[in-house]
Amino acid sequence: MTDKILILDFGSQVTQLIARRVRENGVYCEIQPYTTSAEKIRAFAPRGIILSGGPASVTVATTPRAPDIVFSLGVPVLAICYGMQTTCAQLGGRVTLSDHQEFGRAFIDVTGECRLFDGLWPKGAREQVWMSHGDKVDALPPGFRAVASSDGAPFAAIADDERHIYGVLFHPEVVHTPQGGKLLRNFTHHVCGCHGDWTMAAFRAQAIDRIRAQVKGGRVVCGLSGGVDSAVAAALLHEAIGDGLTCIFVDTGLLRLGEAEQVVRLFRGHYNIPLIHRDASALFLQKLAGITDPEQKRKAIGATFIDVFDEEAHRIGGVEFLAQGRCANSSRTRCAPSAASSACPRILWTATRSPARASRSASPAR
Repeated sequence: MTDKILILDFGSQVTQLIARRVRENGVYCEIQPYTTSAEKIRAFAPRGIILSGGPASVTVATTPRAPDIVFSLGVPVLAICYGMQTTCAQLGGRVTLSDHQEFGRAFIDVTGECRLFDGLWPKGAREQVWMSHGDKVDALPPGFRAVASSDGAPFAAIADDERHIYGVLFHPEVVHTPQGGKLLRNFTHHVCGCHGDWTMAAFRAQAIDRIRAQVKGGRVVCGLSGGVDSAVAAALLHEAIGDGLTCIFVDTGLLRLGEAEQVVRLFRGHYNIPLIHRDASALFLQKLAGITDPEQKRKAIGATFIDVFDEEAHRIGGVEFLAQGRCANSSRTRCAPSAASSACPRILWTATRSPARASRSASPAR
């Protein structure tokens, strides 16, 4: 896998939709926070970088900024909404709070040609987009030019063709920008040169290979809840290491009627995955008795779960890894000291649910 796009997240509600669109076009991508270090960005070796939108205002000095390496790494950059605004501010432009905020459907007029628009939006075209911004760019940084404008934004899209840095004030990732998916494809394929040959099947094979390389014959326990994240993690782990995996299913008594039996039947009977089913419902209900505050309930459930899980993991013996499935912004597997279970000296994170599950119709709030 050589073609990778890095998405740096500034807190937009729809950052995961960016990843969905990129992956739909056959390109592997990962979402990382804007605080990601230069070393990690360089090690990821992206073919291009996308800066997401976000709820903050660039006019406030303490709000997020893109790492400097984004603009010095020499790879193409697509900056969306807040990403475009911070790009302008960081590279020498001027951003101010706008008196005319745009939110919702808008139309842009394409005023110039650029590689991002090639074969899609010719000069003179008028295109529907989805806006969601309160700041405005008053002056462009050196090297940039406007390639699209709207009624409320003279710099609705900007381009620096020499450095391959592009900015759009609208959100191409949402369905309310009808040509947005094609615009993102233009960036990944035409600007970044990605081949578009990545598939989820390839990801599955790579994830299994990474698990085998990391575990190396060790024993793994996986906390199984019956939800999507832990279920997919368990399936991947079992395919990778077979009976080296033991799943522990702690029945809290808080599941839907018949759900515990369904989990046991599916994983023990259908998938033939070694499974320990611990019915601790009476203990959990006892711990929750008299508690009405939701946060205190959450803490009581979490603490009790760890105690019960740890007890079962100790009974297995010889466990080297604790596996946890999670809905992640990035797909990765890593080892680190585990505080979750004293029976497992190392923790195996397995990201199982990609941003492709995000809603197609979500509307951004920047």
